[in-house]
Amino acid sequence: MTQPFELPHFYMPYQARLNPHLDEARAHSTRWAREMGMLEGSGIWERSDLDAHDYGLLCAYTHPDCDGPALSLVTDWYVWVFFFDDHFLETFKRTMDREGGKAYLDRLPLFMPMDLSTPVPEPRNPVEAGLADLWARTVPAMSVDWRRRFAESTEHLLNESMWELSNIDEGRISNPVEYIEMRRKVGGAPWSAGLVEYATSEVPASVAGSRPLRVLMETFSDAVHLRNDLFSYQREVEDEGELSNGVLVLETFFGCTTQEAAQTVNDILTSRLHQFEHTALTEVPALAVEKGLTPPEVAAVTAYTRGLQDWQSGGHEWHLRSSRYMNEGATGSDPLAGPTGIGTSGADVGALLAAAGAERLRAYTHVPYQKVGPSLLPDFHMPFRLRLNPGLGEARRRIAPWAHAMGILEEGVWDEDKLAAYDLPLCSAGLDPDGDQDALDLSAHWLAWGTYGDDYYPLVFGGRRDLAAAKLCTERLSACMPVDGGEFPPPVNAMERGLADLWTCTAAGMTTAQRRTLKASVDVMTESWLWELSNQLQNRIPDPVDYLEMRRATFGADLTLGLSRRGHGPAVPPEIYRSGPVRSLENAAVDYGMLLNDVFSYQKEIEYEGEIHNGILVVQNFFGCDYPTALGVVHDLMTQRMRQFEHIATHEFPVLYDDFKLSREARATLDGYVVELQNWMAGILNWHRDCRRYGAVDLARRAHGFVPGRLPNLFSRNERFMEPSWGVVSPVG
Repeated sequence: MTQPFELPHFYMPYQARLNPHLDEARAHSTRWAREMGMLEGSGIWERSDLDAHDYGLLCAYTHPDCDGPALSLVTDWYVWVFFFDDHFLETFKRTMDREGGKAYLDRLPLFMPMDLSTPVPEPRNPVEAGLADLWARTVPAMSVDWRRRFAESTEHLLNESMWELSNIDEGRISNPVEYIEMRRKVGGAPWSAGLVEYATSEVPASVAGSRPLRVLMETFSDAVHLRNDLFSYQREVEDEGELSNGVLVLETFFGCTTQEAAQTVNDILTSRLHQFEHTALTEVPALAVEKGLTPPEVAAVTAYTRGLQDWQSGGHEWHLRSSRYMNEGATGSDPLAGPTGIGTSGADVGALLAAAGAERLRAYTHVPYQKVGPSLLPDFHMPFRLRLNPGLGEARRRIAPWAHAMGILEEGVWDEDKLAAYDLPLCSAGLDPDGDQDALDLSAHWLAWGTYGDDYYPLVFGGRRDLAAAKLCTERLSACMPVDGGEFPPPVNAMERGLADLWTCTAAGMTTAQRRTLKASVDVMTESWLWELSNQLQNRIPDPVDYLEMRRATFGADLTLGLSRRGHGPAVPPEIYRSGPVRSLENAAVDYGMLLNDVFSYQKEIEYEGEIHNGILVVQNFFGCDYPTALGVVHDLMTQRMRQFEHIATHEFPVLYDDFKLSREARATLDGYVVELQNWMAGILNWHRDCRRYGAVDLARRAHGFVPGRLPNLFSRNERFMEPSWGVVSPVG
């Protein structure tokens, strides 16, 4: 069969190595698969299928340093997961049996108890039998924290198969952002990262959920999945009718050829590997110092990082050799072009270094403050009607006195003119058209505080290149939100004073769990401002995927959505808010809003602020294209995210309601939440159009910077931070 495209030149900086216990793992996994009922008589595999796929070779490449028993156990896990994939395909995907597929998936978590003394059901099929056996053999060696994380990634791997099945049933191809998010879950690489911990070292629980470790896992996952998409396109798309393939997704989104889409997938893959390396070399060491990790803990994180690198190179080698994939001609290489042998089959060293160097350099070579002219505004797709809260006028009158009382207008960053021009109550009036006056005022004050902080960090800390001071500021802000209801440190500047006031008003009447969630959402936002500062100091334009995911945090998405749910009551169980459809609905809405902001703020950020965190600029840098072309890509993505929002609300929510057998009250609450998010998007678009923060005339009248004639009173780091006590830290500004 002719291949649909020529495989691209892969960037692979790590050399593959082969575990010497390969034959032992092959023999063991064959016996194990037969014992579990996966071979003769299963209707899925014969012995010849297992031999041809050669999962022993996969695991020997991806886990080159573990001992024989560990390699055999890891190999059994991969035999199980690939058997599950094929079993689910034949039993439920090809027959379009969604109800049967859900019942099948609902039983599998029962075979992964946190406590091994908990009885499990009698297995009904080879997948259940294999999972029960593997869980009992694996978890005794691992901590409860690892068990929880690994069980969660396994459930994601299993459950999101329903998302694939639903898309096949509807003939629906996902948009690129949706695809990356869902592919991480259904593709299983986070699950693979858990097995890397088993084979190398378990990462300390204190840092397992941190941004650097999360980014290592996510960049590893994305690279593994995108590489797999390139090799499996022919089998998945042409043979299985699969729609969840990155090449097909980009081919559809850009309307380009399959070869062009394959090359773009490879470019994203390379960018994700660059992000992995950047994180491993910059953020992880800083995290170790910040958290005070012990030498054994640092060694564990190092071993885990190396294990993820081994998986990348080993997985690549296996794809080149497995009969499961399209790899004709991929192992051939001109011996004069570079080394040959294990780990070098795709290495044209000269081309590799030239391409990688050019891509890395481009991210650091942006010239700030370029004149770009007025922001170009396309015809935005907005299917929802705007409604404004009748309390808008009163909210406008009340916001200036509040801002003065908090000191926001006295620090040289904002004055009354800026506050009035930005008109945050207008935004709140669109976001919450039905709230009472107190709720509207509180919303407007939160927006004012968050927008002020978003301006303050790059202007004050970025201007002084003082990341240490920004970190201390962020720590102090977190201390202004006591979850237990206790006292907070005396506020020493406007940001602390404003947050303390907002926390007191908002947290009143909340349960401890609700306060913890609110605090976490604010922490996510303020910590993301540190990420922006770090990039600003390096003059580094972010990787596209990292940008989109961190932009949600800098945009305050978790905070905004959490506040929207305050009045929902207990009718909706917490697991519903964590479900795939609800998270996807929220992310689609947030992405529309944040990309809308990037479109409106392009001139302000690029020309007046020297900013690098703008989606249009990220696209320009990644594709090497001009402003109008990048704007077109961003606008198309916004439109696709809006259509995805509509699709989820119309098609996925009713299924979610039935799957969880929600009450009539819970269904009404979630239907109302959909309307709240519709109001949120319509209100944000209206605010951007009518406020005086982004227009060319307003920007020319007064550049976005310190209030003229009122620079903040800045101190040196030593003067301000020699004494760590809360009471003596001098105010910033």
